[in-house]
Amino acid sequence: MAKVILICGKICSGKTQYSKKLVNEYNTVILSCDEIEYELFHHELGEKHDEVAKDIQRYLHKKASEIVLAGSNVILDWGFWRREEREQVSEYYKKQHIFYEWHYIDISIDEWYQNINSRNEAVLAGDTTDYFVDDGLIEKLNSLFEMPKKEEVDVWHVNQRK
Repeated sequence: MAKVILICGKICSGKTQYSKKLVNEYNTVILSCDEIEYELFHHELGEKHDEVAKDIQRYLHKKASEIVLAGSNVILDWGFWRREEREQVSEYYKKQHIFYEWHYIDISIDEWYQNINSRNEAVLAGDTTDYFVDDGLIEKLNSLFEMPKKEEVDVWHVNQRK
């Protein structure tokens, strides 16, 4: 039975790398807000970022439902930072009788900061289309993130840098 795999975790926790590893295992497609934001807006949304991100998420939920109902698995890779959002998403798929699974990407604080530093180095070198993560963004995102409880999550993945 096809399903939606929902990837929860902080920015730079390794969600996208983890999602890419699942592609072959689950024969799935990844839908990513970051990818759409870059391809359409080149990460230049400014004050409209949060508003546009919500629109993209709504659209991707609709597409995920269509893909699953057509018989293929889907990974939604964008963090799901707030508990209320995770509850609403679970309810959305339940109402459609679509099977879903929550995967949480756990990472130690030291490895998380290493990931942020690696990402920022890649951004400055022009090796990635990601956006730079400065202290202000880290503070903002940390204030928004609500770590899931064990009972919310189907797969608890501990990410470790190699």
